Amino acid sequence: MSKKTAKNLFIFGSLFFFLLLVVLTIDTMIRVPRRAPTITAEIDAGKRVWHKYDCIGCHTIMGNGSYFAPDMTNAAGRKPPEFLKKFILNPRVINPKAAMPKLGLTEKEADNLMAFLEWTSKVNTNKWPPKPVLAAAVARKEASPGQIIYQRNDCAACHIIVGIGGTAGPDLTRVGLKWKTEELTKYLKDPASVKTASAMPGFAHLSEHELKELTDYLLTLR
Repeated sequence: MSKKTAKNLFIFGSLFFFLLLVVLTIDTMIRVPRRAPTITAEIDAGKRVWHKYDCIGCHTIMGNGSYFAPDMTNAAGRKPPEFLKKFILNPRVINPKAAMPKLGLTEKEADNLMAFLEWTSKVNTNKWPPKPVLAAAVARKEASPGQIIYQRNDCAACHIIVGIGGTAGPDLTRVGLKWKTEELTKYLKDPASVKTASAMPGFAHLSEHELKELTDYLLTLR
């Protein structure tokens, strides 16, 4: 290759990739605003609460933060609002063994933080974060009916099984040793009827057959 050819290749190659970068940047600037809902004063205040209590020191959100605690990007979309707010105000009311401390948020701060988390849950993140490992087994059709129901109802958002899942609710790794069939089925359908202070949402929308399949799966966890 001659020096002239190499020089032209460098110049036109650099120009091509520069123009490509400009086009991709413009495309991104056009697309990004469409991927998130409007930011309100309450949402902005919630973001300030997020930083005030250094939530990012333990949690990730939009890919930023630490990995000591669950990712919060889609938290409001995966958990009932009343449950999430109650956990934020005092984690140990929900789970006595929760690692998260009581931060001392006011009701107003909790409401603003909830608004912020609800906003992030509506942002198009291209399916990030990835679904729990059990989802892969369901996709491969290797999961039992109970596991499929567990995955479809996003139980892993609050519960851990063998180290995988959220920490808002109790660890279910050995839950089969703690419950009897009828009592567990009743609890899954209406938690408050078994434990008055339970913050867990009920699964009354499941059929009796689905509740039985989910119960049977949980009872195998020993």
